[in-house]
Amino acid sequence: MSHHDNSGTYPLGGRQVRRLGYGAMQLAGPGVFGPPKDLDAARAVLREALALGVDHIDTSDFYGPHVTNRLIREALHPYPEALTIVTKIGARRDDKGGWLLAASNQELEQAVHDNLRNLGLEQLEVVNFRSMLDVHGPAEGSIEAPLAALARLRERGLVRHIGLSNVTMAQVEEAQRIVPIACVQNMYNLVHRNDDAMIDALAGKGIAYVPFFPLGGFSPLQSDALSRVAQRLEATPMQVAIAWLLQRSPNILLIPGTSSVAHLRENLKAGALRLDTVALAELEAIAGVAA
Repeated sequence: MSHHDNSGTYPLGGRQVRRLGYGAMQLAGPGVFGPPKDLDAARAVLREALALGVDHIDTSDFYGPHVTNRLIREALHPYPEALTIVTKIGARRDDKGGWLLAASNQELEQAVHDNLRNLGLEQLEVVNFRSMLDVHGPAEGSIEAPLAALARLRERGLVRHIGLSNVTMAQVEEAQRIVPIACVQNMYNLVHRNDDAMIDALAGKGIAYVPFFPLGGFSPLQSDALSRVAQRLEATPMQVAIAWLLQRSPNILLIPGTSSVAHLRENLKAGALRLDTVALAELEAIAGVAA
């Protein structure tokens, strides 16, 4: 029995996954560029995640680049049947670690082949297309061309399911006219609530929503109210942020990342944390203040 059986499961593509997964981004070096200081420690975190019952790992060949996928293969291949690995394409890195658009038909196909090779897979279970119309957040504009290219890769059997990242609701609807959408991965957390309506709409369709940065990203959310709630519940702010997301909607799947086994265990224990109405009201007030 692992820590987080009690957070339940939700469909992701063709599989039921536990709602607390693991995001591999932090296993790359600083700025998600280059290798980590300690490769053995990174592999140990991946093995521990599986030992604790994680069955959903989120990665991308542009983390590193190629670093996290190779670590996943080294640590976990041959993969257990139940493990769902989700990857992401649509961007690439320059030699200084900058983020560039990579969404031509050729670049998308190359990215799928890179992910297959570096992960040691013959088919990718879920591939998220990351819109790069604005690097910093969702921006309106058509994503039909890259989605059509991905749909062709899916027809060829290289990809089973397609998801979207950094997108608006209009883009989700446009994409759904081209190919079934398995999940949406956007920034969302206690204070960054732009996608409230989208989450509810996707829940109605049985589509998973995967928020990244559950605690606000590279500069974590500093909030006295969050710290107070965490202290009262004898939990960490990250555990409270995760528990809030789990209680926010049943279609939310989480992929908190860490390069520390201790933090990994802590994050997964958040599945057992129940926020009462008092805690929820205090946390909702933080969002109100931020908005």
